[in-house]
Amino acid sequence: MTHRPPRTPLRAIAALALLPLLTLTACGSGDTGSAAVGAQGSPAPTDDPVAAVREVDSVAALLPAGVREAGTLKIGSSIGFPPGAYYPNGADKAPAGQDIDLADAVAKVLGLKLERQDASFETILPALGSGKYDVGTGNFGVTTERLKTIDFVTYINDGQGFAVKDDNDSVKKVTDLKQLCGLTIGTGAGTTFEATLTAQKDVCAKAGKKPYDVKVYSENAATLTALQQGRIDVIMSTINGLRYQAAQPASHTRFLGEYHRLDVGFAFKKGSPLTKAFRAAVDHLIEDGTYRRILAKWGTTASAIDASRINPPEHA
Repeated sequence: MTHRPPRTPLRAIAALALLPLLTLTACGSGDTGSAAVGAQGSPAPTDDPVAAVREVDSVAALLPAGVREAGTLKIGSSIGFPPGAYYPNGADKAPAGQDIDLADAVAKVLGLKLERQDASFETILPALGSGKYDVGTGNFGVTTERLKTIDFVTYINDGQGFAVKDDNDSVKKVTDLKQLCGLTIGTGAGTTFEATLTAQKDVCAKAGKKPYDVKVYSENAATLTALQQGRIDVIMSTINGLRYQAAQPASHTRFLGEYHRLDVGFAFKKGSPLTKAFRAAVDHLIEDGTYRRILAKWGTTASAIDASRINPPEHA
């Protein structure tokens, strides 16, 4: 955690205590270091819709024979913040969250056990290509650039949004990045947010306005610290994550709404033989109602999809 300077206002101290609520994943980012900061962040719901899930032979039959025989898959998980994936009881305890439940439910449908390894967001996609992991989760958004090297099996529709301190009335709902000209925006390293802000950085100059500045944080909890201490004006992160975080009164942030929707999916190396089985497993969970119960548990039903897809094009 960023060291607190002397005489930090009590309001900022309260916000710092909630840092784990804002680590930036979705499309975005997650970081095992930031997840360990204040691991008592938010209690996990107690219901367990995954408990009743059973193996489905017709779906499991879509797996490669070697995978079925081994019975395990290596999964790289970015553990950051609720509702996606976080540590409600400390980093030495099991993680919880929407991504955790969905991955566990898919594995049960396929008759597999997951060997989960926590990893920082920006390391997971490259590690898929090297074979370190069979599958990755971290609220990975499907983008045209990522589709060049990664296969996706979608499971929710999330995307990009913005948040400010709740006493900042100067920034309203962001529908155009020109509304951010002259401001400092904080986001996570290696995320779709960073890519979007970098790709469109000339929009302000073209409009005759002062450019916005982008501050990138590899430790995601530091982004909220920067916001509360006035070193950035705006945070760009996931829709679900920012909405959840703003609902925590002590965080003192205000969600500015959706900016750009993205499909989110399980990530695989290009050409992975696992995608058809994963898609069928997600579709089975949608059909039998488990999927909706998982999303209801984590308050993300607005991100529900009707059917899983393999490598859909990026949303326009």
